[in-house]
Amino acid sequence: MLSLRLCCSHSLVTSKPLIGFVEKLSFSSRRNVSHSSTRNLCFCVKRPIEPNGYASYQNRTPHDSALSGMEEVLGSYVFGKKKATEVAHLVWKHVVQKGDTVIDATCGNGYDTLAMVKMVADESARGCVYAMDIQNGALENASSLLEESLNPNEKGLVKLLPMCHSKMDKVVPEASVRLVAFNLGYLPGGDKTIITKPETTLPALEAAKGILMPGGLISLVVYVGHPGGWAESETVHTFASELPVDNWVCCKFQMLNRPWAPILVLLFKR
Repeated sequence: MLSLRLCCSHSLVTSKPLIGFVEKLSFSSRRNVSHSSTRNLCFCVKRPIEPNGYASYQNRTPHDSALSGMEEVLGSYVFGKKKATEVAHLVWKHVVQKGDTVIDATCGNGYDTLAMVKMVADESARGCVYAMDIQNGALENASSLLEESLNPNEKGLVKLLPMCHSKMDKVVPEASVRLVAFNLGYLPGGDKTIITKPETTLPALEAAKGILMPGGLISLVVYVGHPGGWAESETVHTFASELPVDNWVCCKFQMLNRPWAPILVLLFKR
């Protein structure tokens, strides 16, 4: 499993060492390691993100790194300029294409759902966003946000589902999804005793793995500052560590000197 473990300090804020850091790790990243080992993240400098935040796929080849063109985004996280959720959205834009099918596995108040709709919507109306949550209050909040933020055509792309994300493969066709996104924790502004749990998160990840298309992404922002948060984080870590290296690129971003900061996990399917 690839892991970028970060400890932000003033001594790190310099661009030249970062370039050497990237080049050095690009050479060593192909080696396999045991589950207990930790490797730093490497990525290749191949193509930039377009001005609108979306990637250009015209010159992309099957050999391109899943993180090609993401250097500036990831650097902004390294130096504390962007939060984990902001980086996640920028990575989604790099992966998702117009007309795609995507899943917001923890709909919450609907902000991720809204971002996804804007990524997949185009004149063809082929895109689809499945947004699911077990709390009716969350779906009501999301519905209100989408009602005031989307035009009629965009609204037609959204399916709000009152269900557990562990059953997502029951409603979504196999190998048809470009992105599955999770925010693990509790509903912001809601009942903090209602949380996502390993016993449903793990089958949800297994379901997401089965319906994700090649070139797709499972994105997780794992909140650990509540009871049960670290146990769920370990469940995600174990799941990602056991994915075969031939088919998956798995990255974990964690601030070492901020133990309660959200952890970003990105699982790219080759």
